[in-house]
Amino acid sequence: MTSLEGRPLSAGDSGYQRIRSDIIFGVLTPSVRLKLDAMKEDYGVSISTLREILNRLASEGFVVAEGQRGFEVAPVSIQNLRELADLRILLEHHAMTESFRAGDVEWEGRVVSAHHKLAATERTIRTDGDDPELRKRYDGEFHQALISSCGSRELMHAHAVVFDKYFRYALRYRGTETVNQHKALLDCALTRDITRAKAVLTEHINGCVAYALSSWNEG
Repeated sequence: MTSLEGRPLSAGDSGYQRIRSDIIFGVLTPSVRLKLDAMKEDYGVSISTLREILNRLASEGFVVAEGQRGFEVAPVSIQNLRELADLRILLEHHAMTESFRAGDVEWEGRVVSAHHKLAATERTIRTDGDDPELRKRYDGEFHQALISSCGSRELMHAHAVVFDKYFRYALRYRGTETVNQHKALLDCALTRDITRAKAVLTEHINGCVAYALSSWNEG
């Protein structure tokens, strides 16, 4: 496995990314106890490295550390979903405001490019079916591009972590509604219409919450 910059990852970093991804996409299910001996074989890292990885994931909220009892995958709940949605709206509204204000032609290029890749992925879903990992990658890249001129790396990092935790609840694709909202966000960015962008984003996130809750109730 390599980093986004193309550099080979260390065993620890590779294990961290794989475990984090498996939690986000439900391979490691919510609230499951994480057995280090089995994980050592599955992820090809030592027990001591696993402990470091799981402590790191615990600090991000993907894992719960139980003292001497070990670790488990963070649970999911309706309350947690709503908290993450509210936090994402708060962070992204502020970050978009700053980014729209400071964004230049380079920023516009990043937004257009990110939306192009996301829209192509969304079209592929209609013909070939959903690939949640690919969809998450380009969905996340688009929303990060929108806020990429906010002037704060810490804000962008906090948003990325919240987005990933939120995506645990967004594994089922919503279809045309989300496609239209992404296009509306692109248009808002290019016209610097932050008022409409905030309204569209709020509708976008709350729509996902409603869809997740309906799926939850069906289950």
